[in-house]
Amino acid sequence: MKSAAPNLVALLIIFGAAASADLPGVWELLVADAGIASMHTAVTRFNTVVLLDRTHIGPSPAKFLPQTTCLRNDCTAHSLLLDLKTNHLRPLTIVTDTWCSSGQFLPDGTLLQTGGDLDGFRKIRKFTPCEPDSVCDWEELQDIQLYRGRWYATNQILPDGSVIIIGGKAASSIEFFPPRKEMGLVDFAFFNQVEDNQMDNLYPYVHLLPNGQLFIFANNKAVSYDYNSNQVTRRYPVLDGGPRNYPSAGSSVMLALTGDYSSATVVVCGGAEYGAYLERTTDSPAHDSCGRIEATRPGSIWEMENMPFGRIMGDMVMLPSGDVLIINGAQAGTQGFELASEPCLFPVLYRPDQPVGLRFMTLNPGTVPRMYHSTANLLPDGRVLIAGSNPHFFYNFKGEFPTELRIEAFSPEYLAADKANVRPSLVELPAKVGYREVFEVAVAVELPAVGVMEVNLASAPFATHSFSQGQRLVKLSVQTPAPEGDGGRYRIKCTAPPNSMVAPPGYYMVFVMNLGVPGVAQWIQLVA
Repeated sequence: MKSAAPNLVALLIIFGAAASADLPGVWELLVADAGIASMHTAVTRFNTVVLLDRTHIGPSPAKFLPQTTCLRNDCTAHSLLLDLKTNHLRPLTIVTDTWCSSGQFLPDGTLLQTGGDLDGFRKIRKFTPCEPDSVCDWEELQDIQLYRGRWYATNQILPDGSVIIIGGKAASSIEFFPPRKEMGLVDFAFFNQVEDNQMDNLYPYVHLLPNGQLFIFANNKAVSYDYNSNQVTRRYPVLDGGPRNYPSAGSSVMLALTGDYSSATVVVCGGAEYGAYLERTTDSPAHDSCGRIEATRPGSIWEMENMPFGRIMGDMVMLPSGDVLIINGAQAGTQGFELASEPCLFPVLYRPDQPVGLRFMTLNPGTVPRMYHSTANLLPDGRVLIAGSNPHFFYNFKGEFPTELRIEAFSPEYLAADKANVRPSLVELPAKVGYREVFEVAVAVELPAVGVMEVNLASAPFATHSFSQGQRLVKLSVQTPAPEGDGGRYRIKCTAPPNSMVAPPGYYMVFVMNLGVPGVAQWIQLVA
């Protein structure tokens, strides 16, 4: 494996202190040794985090499970639950292999987890979260399984609360949970059309558009898909810059939905040079290009721009402000075991409302390489949880890029100490709301910005392999905050999303934004 690029390493060693002082963002270590490298990560409505690795690589360093729940090969944990309040970890029992599987939260807050390798190929699992001081664990469904084995597939919740399960290795098809018996397994020829000799159609980027159709991107092509009629309704122009999906390791987000919610814009960034995976090349430079397209506008084309760094295996995290954090990954090579080099330690902020050429801001670098099998998830307090990185087939704590058990948090600039007096506190919120319902939130803030406050809904996605399945940010229509007595307390009247195509049913983090600074989110259930 090629050694890390001297430009990055030297910069951190020689100018590390200056970079930390001059660039926005703060890093903190949450857990020094989690015991597993989290390949899949999801935040629950109880402010806990599900960490999940694979099961068939032998014992992990994690705490031993009770003898009665031992797996076939070992008694160590391969899944953990992290309590964000205490940073305490509790082992969870996962039985069948979850390597390169997929997931999504259901409307009741249950985490659905599908597929994997070997004995997990057709498995469906559920994790029903609970309060941190209660006991909840993984459940392997015994009376139902996938129609088709799914390895490297993508899940997306739909407007009716069901989940579509799309693609995977040697799986050019879709299916649903709960199963649609009248449809069963549905062939999807698009994946065959975009597959090349190094695959590049795995973990497709799937976004639910506000018109109810799916934007599906694989390799370098995208379509709009009506899953009810099994019809491709639009083919978008080819995105220049080579393949973008696994194993070529780009990433994608759908930008915040706002206004009348009729428009949706998708961004796809980074990726490896074609052939890097096929030839097992670790030092081929990653692409720095991003494509952006208004997916709902007829005739739209890709608008191209460039990141400050070439990047593969980067995670794109929608922040509550509507900006996008691009974090983790490498500057050379491709996805796969020991196939990348030159870790990209600098996060980048993508500001979609700025003009081309001014959208990217380089942030304070970390010190921990986060390579293959790392994750990034938005937390309710506005930080971003960073976990995982295991570029080896087994756990390997020696070598240039060892298996990484540390869990970190990155605080964007909006959490800087000098912004504390404008940070709002959400003090009152209904537990659930219906579509189009007008509701109120109560907010306390030391220095209010009347007329500038936002109330935004953020989903809790399933993060794996550089794509957050089900990630979504919806900016609500709000009225000017009304003062309520003394003490800087205000009431904000909000209108819930108009329908489940804009925001599928389920639990969302509610962020109140004041002058671009988010308060700590509380959870709300959006119901039909």
